Amino acid sequence: MDHTAHHAGDGHDHATHGGHHGHADHDGHAGASWAMAVKATLHCLTGCAIGEILGMVIGTALAWGNVPTMILAIALAFLFGYSFTLFAVRRAGLDLKTALKVALAADTVSIAVMEIVDNAIIAVTPGAMDAHLSDGLFWYALLGGFAIAFLITTPVNKWMIGRGKGHAVVHAYH
Repeated sequence: MDHTAHHAGDGHDHATHGGHHGHADHDGHAGASWAMAVKATLHCLTGCAIGEILGMVIGTALAWGNVPTMILAIALAFLFGYSFTLFAVRRAGLDLKTALKVALAADTVSIAVMEIVDNAIIAVTPGAMDAHLSDGLFWYALLGGFAIAFLITTPVNKWMIGRGKGHAVVHAYH
């Protein structure tokens, strides 16, 4: 996209405005906005939530024990979390091997933090692991865990993006 016409003759000397006009450095190391961190966390949370809910529903419906249900839920959370990024960067033209590397680099820490927090909330909520799909406690613990995980993971993502890590890796392909 040619931006020269946008700036030509606008009467502003961009050098006198600190050069960046409020934008982060293009290498991603000048810091990240909260909006960018929230967007990255919501993206991650969407994939994690789909996988986590699916795993919990399957494990609960099949009357599996707590440990196998949590293992399935965590595995599916990572699978769906990575898949969302993988599909996005593949659509941008990356080959599968490169896309896998980008997805792993972008999402591993974010998904891990989210899963640790979410599953800890579920594990420490009295009765949540033994609740059935028809019990409000099952859904309150699961959704409450997502909310708390979002609040904890957003600053982690902000910190990582500001250092050119995590979802900053994906931005090169958007």
